[in-house]
Amino acid sequence: MNYAEESLRLHGEWKGKIEVISRVPVKSKDDLSLAYTPGVAQPCLEIQKDYDKSFTLTRRSNLVAVITDGTAVLGLGDIGPEAGMPVMEGKCALFKAFGDVDAFPICIRSKDVDEIVRTIYLISGSFGGINLEDIAAPRCFEIERKLKEICDIPVFHDDQHGTAIVVGAALINALRVVGKDIGEVKVVINGAGSAGIAIGRHIMDLGVKHLKMVDRNGILCEGIEMNPAQSEMAKITNPEKFSGKLADALKGADAFIGVSAPHIVSKEMIASMAGKPIVFPMANPTPEIEPDEALEAGAAVVGTGRSDHPNQINNVLVFPGLFRGALDVRAKDINQAMKDAASYALANLVADSELNDKYILPAAFDPRVGPAVAKAVAEAARESGVARI
Repeated sequence: MNYAEESLRLHGEWKGKIEVISRVPVKSKDDLSLAYTPGVAQPCLEIQKDYDKSFTLTRRSNLVAVITDGTAVLGLGDIGPEAGMPVMEGKCALFKAFGDVDAFPICIRSKDVDEIVRTIYLISGSFGGINLEDIAAPRCFEIERKLKEICDIPVFHDDQHGTAIVVGAALINALRVVGKDIGEVKVVINGAGSAGIAIGRHIMDLGVKHLKMVDRNGILCEGIEMNPAQSEMAKITNPEKFSGKLADALKGADAFIGVSAPHIVSKEMIASMAGKPIVFPMANPTPEIEPDEALEAGAAVVGTGRSDHPNQINNVLVFPGLFRGALDVRAKDINQAMKDAASYALANLVADSELNDKYILPAAFDPRVGPAVAKAVAEAARESGVARI
C-alpha cells in the first residue's frame, strides 16, 4: 500500500478524524431543561463555590488539549499550525483508542514563547491536562517550564518525555537481554534536540552514569556551539570531557540512541562499539542505520521507530496510559517519579520467558499496556504527593 496516497484520499473522505458526540440525550423539553437552562445554573453555582467541582460536574476530568505551534511537525519541520492539524487530530484519536481519554486539537498561530504560554494558560480551565506537541527546540523547553509553573493541571511535552519514557523501557529490557548493568554501560545519544535531551535526562534518572550526547557540531562539551539546553546537558554528561564527532563517541560504547538524521551511522561505527552493543536508530522514516546493517555489524539488540521492524519504540505505548493515570488521580503535575514508573511498567510487561533480542517491548495493540502504565503512574502520583484524589 502507498500510505501517503491512501492516507490523503482517506483524509478527504473523513474530513477530520475526531468529532464531538453528546453524552446526554436532548430529545425532550425535560432533557433540554436539565442539560441546559434552567437546570444547568445549579452546577454553575456549585463550581463557583468550589473550583474542584469543575472536575466532577463537567467533562474536564477526562479532557486533554493537544497543542502545537506547527514548528516541528513529524519530520516535516516548520510547516505552520494549520498544516499540523492532521497530526494533532491523529494524536487525539490515539488518546481515545488507547486510553479512553477525550482530547481536542488546538493549533496556535504564534512563535512567541510568552504569547503561547499565555494563550494556553488562559484556556487551561477547560481541560484536565495539556499535551504539547511538535514544538521546535529550544523554545519547547521554555514553554513547558513556564506552563508547569503557572498551571494546576499536568503539562507534558510528548516529543520530549513520551519518547524518553519508551526509550527508557526499551533500554532497561535490552540491557536484560545482553546482561549488562545500567550503571556501568556507556551510552551515546545522537541528536541533542528536544527528544535527545529529554531521553538523556530520563535515562540518567534511571541509572545511566556514562552518557555522551552528540549534535551536528560534535560531542557536547566546552568549546563547541550549543544552545542553553545543550549547555546544561554538557555539564552533567561526558564525564571524561571527551571531544570529537559521532564516530569518536561510539568507540567502546555499549548503546547508541539516535534521534537525528537518516543513514549517518556506518557499519564500521557499530563494529567499533563494545561487545553485544544495543542500537536504537530511531530517525523516522529512515533510521540512522538500517537494522539489518546494524545486525550484520554486530549489534545484539536493535530497535527503531518503525512498525515494519522488530522492537518498535513508539510513544503510543506511553502517552494514553500516562494521561489516563494522571487524570484518574487528578494529578497537578506529571513529575519524574511518574515518568520513571511508566518506563518500568512498560518494561515489566515483557516477562523473562518472553524477553529476547526481537521482543523487548510490548506491542502497541497489547491490551495490557494502557492499564499497566495508568496504574503505575497513578500510584507514583500519590506517592510523590501530586495526586488530588
